[in-house]
Amino acid sequence: MSTIKVLMMCGSVRAGSVNEATLRTAMAVTPEGVTATLYTGLGTLPHFNPDDDHAPLHPAVADLRARIGAADALLFCTPEYAGALPGSFKNLLDWTVGGVEIGEKPCAWINVSSAPTGAVSAHESLRRVLGYTGARIVEDACARIPVPRQAVGADGLVHDPELRGEILTKLTALTEHATSLDRH
Repeated sequence: MSTIKVLMMCGSVRAGSVNEATLRTAMAVTPEGVTATLYTGLGTLPHFNPDDDHAPLHPAVADLRARIGAADALLFCTPEYAGALPGSFKNLLDWTVGGVEIGEKPCAWINVSSAPTGAVSAHESLRRVLGYTGARIVEDACARIPVPRQAVGADGLVHDPELRGEILTKLTALTEHATSLDRH
């Protein structure tokens, strides 16, 4: 059986982001047979311009698309700003719409918002944009797991066993889906 490669993408560029901490925790609890990497180039992407969406691509865009293309599955974790996706994260997604890398790739997200509104608008928007890319959304792997800022340790990881278990459950659902596709 081959190793399943999961690319994790955070929608926040904030230092100490709970969203990034959740993805780093997912990396720490990754099941056997899975490798996970965190995409860290969000802040280096140029503003999306359809006129620039051709070879040669900006190096940051080429790197993003290559990483997505090499992954077997994608796991997103993004905050909501002003009722929508953060602009920098929407910019990243805009760069993926013109490519073929995401098409049919298993994708999921973990919504960590502990706000009363639960960042629902951002995740509805993420679903909509992923639809344009042709992504295969793995519903069983998508979840709202509120992670309070105080649950993140000094090492940047979530250590609460219950939260880690929920994160692992969703990551496992995503990777099992990717594994089933890999067998066909």
